[in-house]
Amino acid sequence: MQPDLLLIAFVAAVALDAGFGEPPNALHPVAWIGSAASFVLRAAPRTGATAQLVFGALVALVIPLGCAAAAAGLVAATARWPFAQLAVAIAVLKPTFALRALGDAAERVRRALAAGDLTRARSGLASLCSRDPAALDEPLVAAAAVESVAENASDSVIAPLFYFVLFGLPGAVAYRAVNTLDAMIGYRGRYEYLGKAAARLDDVLNFVPARLTAALLVIAAGLAGRDAAGGWRVLVRDGGITASPNAGRPMAAMAGLLGVTLEKPGHYRLGAPGRAPDAAAIRAAWRVVVIACALAFALVAFVLVLGLGARDVCMG
Repeated sequence: MQPDLLLIAFVAAVALDAGFGEPPNALHPVAWIGSAASFVLRAAPRTGATAQLVFGALVALVIPLGCAAAAAGLVAATARWPFAQLAVAIAVLKPTFALRALGDAAERVRRALAAGDLTRARSGLASLCSRDPAALDEPLVAAAAVESVAENASDSVIAPLFYFVLFGLPGAVAYRAVNTLDAMIGYRGRYEYLGKAAARLDDVLNFVPARLTAALLVIAAGLAGRDAAGGWRVLVRDGGITASPNAGRPMAAMAGLLGVTLEKPGHYRLGAPGRAPDAAAIRAAWRVVVIACALAFALVAFVLVLGLGARDVCMG
């Protein structure tokens, strides 16, 4: 795909996300990926660790590669018609990242907490993370929301765009497929062995984006008048104490730059003991994430413009 069309597609996708958010599930490629994965997983062996590991590894490779091939095929099939190819690129790229949806979900929790409606806040948390909110008090609900905003800045925005820059549309789609599989089966318990390959592959793919996100959050904190030095200090100290090798990086940075303690009881505590997060902390976290993602968007656009300039030099 020509660099100029790729740049236009990226700008249009960002504008669509800001203006409209996510398409309905019936038209959402990520929802299609989830449906396809659910269909394939019906054939998964119900017993036998080795059989489940092998089946899960095949699923973790075949579905993302198949989705990437489909994206590449659509782009190639419309190569003779630039406007059609541009429309395809926008339609494929936009659903791979979701900044507005993240903000909307966080805002629902924030408003409920600000209104003193803990039940509604707990219910809203389901849109942000898979944590059971039933026993969480207001500070822990706020902490979970802040953590999810920070972590999903990587998973839902910066990571797919990172792979878009590296490998084009197929890269963004493949990452989103892996991340979707991880969300579906990449956890302990029922899917202990079946989801292990998807979980490990997701860890590998998020290694660089999570750390890039943490760095962008610290820079954004400085631009927003927050404690950038505190964000960096807590990132260095606490970023590696979560079970996930990646999720703790942006969460620790966020804890430090907001000056709050982010805790999942029995698992980790990020930040210095002190102020518990509240509804205001969710809003502050979201503002920092918006700035960090704006920086990421600018970096992506800059790289695409460089690619356009390189093409012109080669043609000259």
